Amino acid sequence: MGIKEEIENLLYENAEDFQMAKLLKSDIAAYFQTLGETFTTSGGRDFLLKHTRKIDEIVKLVYKIALYGMFKSYQPMKNSLPLSIAALGSYGREQLCVRSDIDLLFVYRDFPGYNTKSIIEKILYLLWDCGLKLGHRVHKVDELLEASRSDITIKTALIESRFVDGSRHLWAEAGNELDSIRHDDQQSFIRKRLSERGALHKKFPLNMEPNLKEGIGGMRDANLVYWIGRVLYNIDHIPQLPDSIILEEEYHHFYHALEFIFRVRSALHLVNGKKEDTLRLEQIPDVARYLGYEESQRAHTQCSQKTLDSLKTVHLYTTIWLELLCQKYSIKEDGILEPFDLPPNAQLKRHLHLLAAHADKEYAPSPLLLQQLIHAPKPDKITADYLPLIREIFQKQYAHSLLETLSQAKLLEYAIPPLKVVINLPQFDGYHLFPVDTHSLSCLYHLEHIKEPFILALYRSLQADEREMLKLVTLLHDAGKGRKKDHSLVGASLYKIFAKALGLTDDMTEAGIILIHNHTLLSNTAQREDIYDEKIIMSFASRFKTKKMLDLIYILTYADLNGVAADIYNSFTAHLIHTLYTLSLESLRHSEMLNETAQRAKKEKSLMLYEPFKQLPKQEQKKILAIPSNLFFLRYSSEKIIQIATDAWSVKDFHYLITNQDFLTIEIIRKNDFNIGYLLGKLSIYNLASMNLCKLSDEYKYFQFEFSEKPQNDELPFIARYIEEGFDLGKSVTLRKPIIHKEDISVNCDHSRNYVTLRLNTTDQKGLIAYIVTLFDSYAIDIITAKIHTHKMRTRDMFLMERGGNFCQYSDTIIKKLTQDDDLCAE
Repeated sequence: MGIKEEIENLLYENAEDFQMAKLLKSDIAAYFQTLGETFTTSGGRDFLLKHTRKIDEIVKLVYKIALYGMFKSYQPMKNSLPLSIAALGSYGREQLCVRSDIDLLFVYRDFPGYNTKSIIEKILYLLWDCGLKLGHRVHKVDELLEASRSDITIKTALIESRFVDGSRHLWAEAGNELDSIRHDDQQSFIRKRLSERGALHKKFPLNMEPNLKEGIGGMRDANLVYWIGRVLYNIDHIPQLPDSIILEEEYHHFYHALEFIFRVRSALHLVNGKKEDTLRLEQIPDVARYLGYEESQRAHTQCSQKTLDSLKTVHLYTTIWLELLCQKYSIKEDGILEPFDLPPNAQLKRHLHLLAAHADKEYAPSPLLLQQLIHAPKPDKITADYLPLIREIFQKQYAHSLLETLSQAKLLEYAIPPLKVVINLPQFDGYHLFPVDTHSLSCLYHLEHIKEPFILALYRSLQADEREMLKLVTLLHDAGKGRKKDHSLVGASLYKIFAKALGLTDDMTEAGIILIHNHTLLSNTAQREDIYDEKIIMSFASRFKTKKMLDLIYILTYADLNGVAADIYNSFTAHLIHTLYTLSLESLRHSEMLNETAQRAKKEKSLMLYEPFKQLPKQEQKKILAIPSNLFFLRYSSEKIIQIATDAWSVKDFHYLITNQDFLTIEIIRKNDFNIGYLLGKLSIYNLASMNLCKLSDEYKYFQFEFSEKPQNDELPFIARYIEEGFDLGKSVTLRKPIIHKEDISVNCDHSRNYVTLRLNTTDQKGLIAYIVTLFDSYAIDIITAKIHTHKMRTRDMFLMERGGNFCQYSDTIIKKLTQDDDLCAE
């Protein structure tokens, strides 16, 4: 027996409302249990339509129950009762996703004796009792126009409303009002909706975790074409728009892309068991399984790629159609490149020539230019006569504008074949925000829009052929991803072949190969290694040989980091990279490695020639030159050395300085004992980036802690209090034992003549550094410096200690302590 028959029986038996609501709730729950199976045998739209029809059935049954409850056997005919029920939103469009809200519109006339409002209340309570999540609006027929004027969202909902049940006569009256709404202030409606679209695209850019509803290419883009088509042409479906707006070939591509997005969003709702519009990386395996992909990383990648490609397709065609629909309403912007005055059969080659001719200025393509490009005839594969044009792109000041135009027209892989594999390729590394092709274009943009004066000066000093090569390298530096081999090696090979095809010189080809081979080296070395270690510096500099190559890798690294995400290249990272670049330049000026003692001697000589140093009393000069810490001289400028030393001589107990400009820096000079573990334990909510400890004399030590973030100013008094409490040895903080495995730890007691190291590569955990420092303190081990680098949810830390200290004596015990399950108390 079906649910309809069961409800009929209960009505016949005069059952209570709660009994029928309970039966409906049970039926709905059973129905939702079958949705997974139904999904596997249905297409995207077909699945949504089936779900819409089921909800229609439930609404009609509830309406029937409500009428029986009000009138029993004396029910009026539906058409004589002044009430109509309509579906709104995705429910109204017959695109209701499984966990989306069910939006209803109740339209009525308030005639005496019908108790219409009571019927509406009864319907709503019954639907809520059934467990459905509702949104609803209740309006008299003659209120509809006024209600639509109060809010653009209400107007949109009303113009796409669909009759479900109730009085068809009343709905016909409502239809007249809806026609008035459709014609009412069309210009304002269209402009507001277009403006909202722009705002949503900025809020939800097309990254590896796309918003399938409101982001770029999401369902809202398709809805907007329908809404505006509904207002202007009273269409019921997008294909009903005039042929002058939508070409059959375009709609074919759009339809299949949107169909896939419908399937992905439905699968996402089924996976989460709730409404969800953002496809998170961790959900891709489960979503892919619903979509019929096999259980493999490659299949998950393919699923993500197809999703991104479908979103780009929907965005491309809806952008074109909206331009055609709204030409008389849109406001022209500066910097938009309009379609070229070419015959319809003009080859793509001619379009490329004109695109390149405009690339000495920055531009964005008009939608109609994109339409012109996608329909331009072209060979199946790029031919030799295209190559001079392709090379010309990289000789232009704004190559990014041209390449971004090709990307939007889905022609980037055609024009630049080495990018074919990485178009829409996701990067499941917890670091990159965008797929490879988007990241590469972003890097090129930042190369052409350098904000840092020093790097900009380096870029402007390059010769024309060097800038051309660097732009090509920037675009192709990650082109080798998506293969089993190291992407740097594959990318360099792809670059070599393409550079030769374009006619770059052997010198420029070889330089590009070196840059792509080593494009992550500057960033990784600066953030993970002791950049003041002469071996590290020489090892890094040896990869580049000349100042020119160091300049190029510096500029490329700047562009690469800026292309990852907005906060990756920050002032702290910039400082590290610039320091390594400067030290590497110095090392290139000397053919043989300087040892630490020689480096200190050189620094002392420079210091003694420094005018402010010469003005110090002789006794203070001697005290500074007698500071035992070599690293103190190697790390700091002459100005900083004098400032720290003179501050120290005037300290009675302790002195500290908190700087919070671009990132938090804490400097402490102490005479009394200081509990570093306590301070770091209290500050474990912030990400510690580096820590330096320098012995100034038998009495004084200097500490510097650099954090990779900037706290709010109102947090600074608490930080100051924690510093001062660190000198109260009665204070303590319990440090939770971090989870560290033996294989995460590497000890080198032969790091250099003067120092030993402990390296840690483990899961990032709050309080990790505080725990290690406290453990070291318990064995009287002084850390000279610590480098902390977090990437992909792992921390790669390096601790440098003096060779003559206690570390190597207790290293086995320390490793055992780090890998067992005891908490520590820093006191």
